[in-house]
Amino acid sequence: MRTRPVFPLLVSMALPMVISMAVNALYNIVDSYFVAKISGDAMTALSLVFPIQNFIGAMAIGFGVGVNAAIAWFLGAGQQENADFAATQGVLLSVIHGIVLTILSLLIIGPFLRMYTGSVPVLRYGLSYARIVFGFSIAVNVSITWEKIFQAVGQMKVSMAAMMAGCLTNILLDPCMIFGLGPFPAWGIEGAAAATGIGQMVTLIWYLAVYVFRPIPVRIRRGLASPEGAMARRLYSVGIPATLNLALPSVMISVMNGILSAWSETYVMVLGIYYKLQTFLYLTANGIIQGMRPLIGYNYGAGESGRVRKIFRQVLLMCAVIMAFGTVICLEIPDRLISLFSEDPGTVAAGAEALRVICAGFVVSSVSITCSGALEGMGEGLPSLVISLCRYILVILPAAWIFSRFLGPAGVWHAFWAAELISAGISVIVFRRAVKLPGQGRKTA
Repeated sequence: MRTRPVFPLLVSMALPMVISMAVNALYNIVDSYFVAKISGDAMTALSLVFPIQNFIGAMAIGFGVGVNAAIAWFLGAGQQENADFAATQGVLLSVIHGIVLTILSLLIIGPFLRMYTGSVPVLRYGLSYARIVFGFSIAVNVSITWEKIFQAVGQMKVSMAAMMAGCLTNILLDPCMIFGLGPFPAWGIEGAAAATGIGQMVTLIWYLAVYVFRPIPVRIRRGLASPEGAMARRLYSVGIPATLNLALPSVMISVMNGILSAWSETYVMVLGIYYKLQTFLYLTANGIIQGMRPLIGYNYGAGESGRVRKIFRQVLLMCAVIMAFGTVICLEIPDRLISLFSEDPGTVAAGAEALRVICAGFVVSSVSITCSGALEGMGEGLPSLVISLCRYILVILPAAWIFSRFLGPAGVWHAFWAAELISAGISVIVFRRAVKLPGQGRKTA
């Protein structure tokens, strides 16, 4: 991590994660495609459940980022005992998180759905899906912590294989369990939830099997399992801001749903479809960010400021290329993308308009996501949170409300690119103030 040329090293770390994230994005699209075949009400229900489902994933990934950053920094600084300690505490705390999130999500899902719809079919579909998929919250939290542990030690191919195994299992089971193919009964939307949960279990089992049969540079040790305040604070100091970074879209979507539902549930559905589609871009870019985090954390801990700068610049360029590709696709064939999820001409037309407007902010968003990911990798959780607050709350929500007063639902779509443009400028300022890199070579004390 410290001596190999930056670009080939970054590609070797990021490419497995880009592939796995692309497969994960494909799963999101395929899952929604099959659910949309049940009915429009089922797709609307999936869109309404998404914010809570996203929050559970955000909690797991955010805490995992804290574990990842700590392990990479300790290994870079040559502190093996602390690296093992961080990994052990991370697994223990992720189990606790999963238990708490399971209980809370099942308690609030009913009232949450009723805030946005009074439709009996939509409520029925939403509750049926949520009660099953939220039951796998423990598996989600533990498997993602293991993912970040493997990534912290450079085992990106293991993460790729585990994530692909889970996603492909989900994709294969979706039509079987939804429509009753082969030996499976037709479970409808409950089948979609069960397929998702089984895929998550496959991913967790994969990680555990590899850990047992092929040792990695850090170990889970029983003697380090007792909770310890200083290490927990270190994990949460990055994990909580990272969790909030990832959870903020759930808050944003919930507020946006409230704004859009004043006109029609069609726009709520369009927003849900957009978020399924944009995962293909942002999860792919996130694969590059995941490859960057352990590299930038290790080199930051080792004092290699020159390599930190090179890593940052090259990741920024790679993310911008991905976003440019997404912009072209959304401008050229937006109606075809929306028609994957709805055959209603009104929904297709509204969704195509939304994609054409929103995609104007794709390329510039690469600045924010690269700055945020780099800050997390270097253990600077709070500055990263400031960037995400601007992207998802402080800028976009007031803009959406104000623009919608003048432009109707289209105003919500224009708020996306406006927020990305303003947030990119803020990101540069926040990054420069938070990270003071000395000249080439090792940083001074």
